[in-house]
Amino acid sequence: MKTSDLISSLAKDLPPVRRLRPPSVRAGGWLALAAIVLILVGVAQGLRPDLAQCLNDPAFVARTVASLLTGALAAISAFFVSLPDRSRLWLLLPLPALGIWLSNIGYQCLTQWISIGPDGIGLGEAVRCFATLVLTSLPLSFVMLVMLRHAAPLRPRTVAVMGSLSVAAITATALSLFHVLDATVMILVWNFGTAVILVALGGVFSKKMFRWVAPRAIAASE
Repeated sequence: MKTSDLISSLAKDLPPVRRLRPPSVRAGGWLALAAIVLILVGVAQGLRPDLAQCLNDPAFVARTVASLLTGALAAISAFFVSLPDRSRLWLLLPLPALGIWLSNIGYQCLTQWISIGPDGIGLGEAVRCFATLVLTSLPLSFVMLVMLRHAAPLRPRTVAVMGSLSVAAITATALSLFHVLDATVMILVWNFGTAVILVALGGVFSKKMFRWVAPRAIAASE
């Protein structure tokens, strides 16, 4: 059989391929979902009682805005680098905001390490913090994984790390808005610790996660 005939026979009955929406549109959809999740968690748990006072603190504002920007820019980066024709330079997009976020946490560590009260953090508040972490990170992680499943055979580890960073930063923003977490120990455990854990899991288990949502794509790439 001639090569041209073979190609024609293989392509004859193939169904049309549905093109993915532009990465900016898909990233916008995910960020809209993140906004809805934050609103729902805020309605369920309420804002932190001292939020108005915290908004007058430049360090708190810088930390919160930087974490929110990190989440948004990392999400955009993840959707762009998931495509093979897009430059890896998109990975640099969230770095400035990430640097401000992490440096602000470090500054708090140096200046407010004795800010925990004599009674420490109560168990009830810790449980509420953990509930916020789970309610925010789990749905966003699952939706991100499904939306990026077509990137499985291309750049699974890179995409998973960017997606995990985005979820971690959005979760840190939720913790800052809904809970009293100005004590440095809690900042490091919840905000920075959450980011490190999610990013590490995304890097280590990226192929297994994408294999679960896109087994055919992974099998074809192997």
